[in-house]
Amino acid sequence: MSSKFVAPKGVSEYLPPKSNVFDRIIQTLKIPALAAGYELIELPIFEDTDLFTRGVGASTDVVTKEMYTFEDRGGRSLTLRPEGTAGVIRAVIEHGLDRGALPVKLFYHGPFFRAERPQAGRYRQFYQFGIEAIGSDDPYLDAEVISIAYQGYRKLGLNNFQLQITSLGDSDSRVAHRKDLDTFIARLDLDAETRNRAEKNPLRLFDDKREEIKSAMSKAPLLLDYLNDESRENFEQVKSALDSLEITYQVNPRMVRGLDYYTGTTFEFVHSGLGAQSGIGGGGRYDGLMELLGGSKLSGIGFGLGIDRIQSKACWLGGKAT
Repeated sequence: MSSKFVAPKGVSEYLPPKSNVFDRIIQTLKIPALAAGYELIELPIFEDTDLFTRGVGASTDVVTKEMYTFEDRGGRSLTLRPEGTAGVIRAVIEHGLDRGALPVKLFYHGPFFRAERPQAGRYRQFYQFGIEAIGSDDPYLDAEVISIAYQGYRKLGLNNFQLQITSLGDSDSRVAHRKDLDTFIARLDLDAETRNRAEKNPLRLFDDKREEIKSAMSKAPLLLDYLNDESRENFEQVKSALDSLEITYQVNPRMVRGLDYYTGTTFEFVHSGLGAQSGIGGGGRYDGLMELLGGSKLSGIGFGLGIDRIQSKACWLGGKAT
């Protein structure tokens, strides 16, 4: 047995001088959030398991494969937080923040945990900076949230990133699309595991990295084509607001996020220098999550930015970012 202890596999550590860069990233990302009226919220790193099962989605990979779950001495099932939004919503409901001035604007940062296979850009313990704005469905709030992330990256000196956006529409739009997408997928020659994933959430196949699945899904119906008039107008207003802020973006109708609570505006920032794990942050609107977790029927939108991936592209030690 070795007499030396080492850090667990798949966790990131930051020693000087890189730890100084790590801290600088967080402090810089705070600047546009604070300027827009967001306030810090500190949350526990573990929560009741059911908070994530219900909030993130029982059929998601995060819940079925990636959570660190344990039972405490009282027999309660607890889980190390795999993402930030569900915990923020729980705190807002528990402490009645939604009964005050709206929207509630909060930001957080800290470690999160997923039992993934460690590889470049993927960690079992990873760090995020995130914001949540709860209590308004104004499309200009969507643009504000996106702008805060965009400004943060620019203040860090990052250049080679791209903002991708789409809309998942409202429930009527998603139901109409789901019907035709199910019919399309039923005609595909899929293995049993892939078909099972598709039955739970067919949108997952748009995010499948296998070439044969990407080819099969290349002609699948796209949700953007099923937006009703209200959802389409909302998305147009979001794009118009981004244009007025001079934020460049690309509409990506095949974008899929890994959490089931997203509705309406959805977005991701990708960096050209990160290969397969190109995402450095993303988020979207979650108009049913408050009610799903026992709160009032309020809209919300937020994002999570990956500090570790940002750090990998931060070359400030040499005075230059990429």
